[in-house]
Amino acid sequence: MKKYKILIILFCSGFFQNICAQKFLYDVDFVTYFDNREYHSELQKSKTVFGMRLSPEIGIGLGDSLGGTHRVMAGASYIQPFGAYWESARVYPTIYYEYCQKGFTASLGAVPYSHMFHALPDYLMSDSMAYAYPNIQGALFQYVSKWGFAEFLCDWRGMESSDTREAFRLIVDGRFNYKWFLAGGYAQMNHLANKSDDQPNLGVCDDIYLNPFVGVDFSNKTPLDSLSFQVGYILGLQRDRKRELSYVPQGCKIDLFLRWRFLGLQNSFYVGNNLMPLYAECGTLLNQGNPFYQAQVYNRTDVFIYIIRRSFVNCYFSWNFHYTQGDKLSHQQQLIVRFNLDGLKHRNTKLRGVFDK
Repeated sequence: MKKYKILIILFCSGFFQNICAQKFLYDVDFVTYFDNREYHSELQKSKTVFGMRLSPEIGIGLGDSLGGTHRVMAGASYIQPFGAYWESARVYPTIYYEYCQKGFTASLGAVPYSHMFHALPDYLMSDSMAYAYPNIQGALFQYVSKWGFAEFLCDWRGMESSDTREAFRLIVDGRFNYKWFLAGGYAQMNHLANKSDDQPNLGVCDDIYLNPFVGVDFSNKTPLDSLSFQVGYILGLQRDRKRELSYVPQGCKIDLFLRWRFLGLQNSFYVGNNLMPLYAECGTLLNQGNPFYQAQVYNRTDVFIYIIRRSFVNCYFSWNFHYTQGDKLSHQQQLIVRFNLDGLKHRNTKLRGVFDK
């Protein structure tokens, strides 16, 4: 009996030690956005997008003997467009397992896009898509060091059924930094297949991009808080296999970003071929990016001002100007607030906005 008592005591002791080693985790991410669009182009319609997104999470975290950390998180993103009935609201589950060790992070499940080191460029993710689709559905792998970072994501956007076409995309991006010099790029393989009933009017489509870039970052060399400039080349491949159509669009993209205290400016200039030649047929089912990139010349200038910028809240107003060749100047006003409860733990940093502003 004494032996059994000792075994029970040892078992209970080990059990409670494991319980104490675990951490209860929680977070709340809240975004509200007012986006008024006055466009003068056939590529996009004028409208106002106004709504909110609430994303609470709870979970458990613990460490292992090798120095790694494990987290299992569960929650949801509730998206409510203002001025619409409750039936227009959408709820997306957020459930993922995350493992971190020595700069490497692997996240599997429905992972928030906000976990990426940087927001995707707008030719890969438009403003509207960023509001409406908060999670990567699949996997996110990341590595970071003093020289830069690399990450890979698999976003399975559609499961084949009688109502839904199979759709997924794979994206690799990374950046290398040495003093003021930087180099990196993006690569995407985007795939849109058929429904399960194989409707004859639907064809399999592909959307592939390769975008290397080089640039300079003088953020630590000037009185400005941020100053960076980069030039990139985009090579694409768009295919409609059913109609045996193939396009190889290509062009040059130049980006400038500067910020000083509560003021900022971001400019993107693109010149080249139509990056989305299948957009008229497939729309956002295939192309997730800004439809203005169908133009051969497109320039976007965002002038923004921070209203509040803390470790846990980011609120700014941005006036964006869009120019496409042959059209009048279009403009857009955005007022975006992001609150993140986890930011209270990192008071020496500033919370990143939805679009990295």
